[in-house]
Amino acid sequence: MELRHLRYFTAVARELSFSRAAEQLHIAQPPLSRQIRSLEDELGAELLDRGSRPLRLTPAGRFFQIQAQQMLDRMIEIQAAAARIAGGTRTWFGLGFVPSTLYGNLPEVIRRFREAQPTVELSLFEMTTLEQIEALKAGRIDVGFGRLQIDDDAIDGELVREEAVVAALPANHRLLRHKSLSLAKLASEPLLLYPAKPRPSYADQVLEIFRSRGLKPTVALETNEVQTAIGLVVAGIGYALVPRSVQALDRAGVVYMPLSDEGVTTPIIMNHRRDDESELTTFIRDIVRSLPTSTLGKPRARPQPLPDMPAKAGGPRGR
Repeated sequence: MELRHLRYFTAVARELSFSRAAEQLHIAQPPLSRQIRSLEDELGAELLDRGSRPLRLTPAGRFFQIQAQQMLDRMIEIQAAAARIAGGTRTWFGLGFVPSTLYGNLPEVIRRFREAQPTVELSLFEMTTLEQIEALKAGRIDVGFGRLQIDDDAIDGELVREEAVVAALPANHRLLRHKSLSLAKLASEPLLLYPAKPRPSYADQVLEIFRSRGLKPTVALETNEVQTAIGLVVAGIGYALVPRSVQALDRAGVVYMPLSDEGVTTPIIMNHRRDDESELTTFIRDIVRSLPTSTLGKPRARPQPLPDMPAKAGGPRGR
């Protein structure tokens, strides 16, 4: 599949006419029809209902149109950014992050960077720690914020802080009568683990938290996103162990409880290429170091308890 296939299809989908789309694309109608048929063969799905008058999109066609247009729009942005960088008017800098770090003060780091470096093309990428390491080595990003300590000769990892882990439970869970929860109490409850892949990941940290205390958790389900895990908590499927800063996400139906066990934490680690002493990488590292060590993973606002819940039960949602 090539970009021209996406351009051809979105033109037909927009016009709902091969002839009008062919005019816009400045090509003849027969080769356009062949290209769309080739695209459908590759996808294994019919995108157009050719028997209807006027032409109509199939359900698969409607889905593909949205996704194809988003990809084309993104390519336009990439081309424009590349042109600015090549022309010397912009410098590019890539930053990767695991989603849970956004609930603390990482947005403040990003804001300060953008404010101080207005001519820099800052690109943000949501990715797991392992994906960040590969992206750093390939030059696709310059700095990554993750939760795993990776042993790699090409990468320097700097511990930003250790963040407390809390339990996210459904708002009507029977264990909410306690002021805090022990891992021993939670071990027999259904655990929602994330991310399911790639591994190792934060999921393995959670499993090690139990293992190191001689406990075996009851894993009910594995999912790839913290938002999905929290949604399943709301549905009453189980509980999740999440970084404390995640409770800044105000989600109804979830209550966060502190753990009574000592030393249950997850790190926030800033990774960069070992040989990278560039001005921008040094600058963003300095921003992070200038923040109080308690802030990068700290909730930005204390959530209010849900109605009829104990005041210390917390409020409502990392990888």
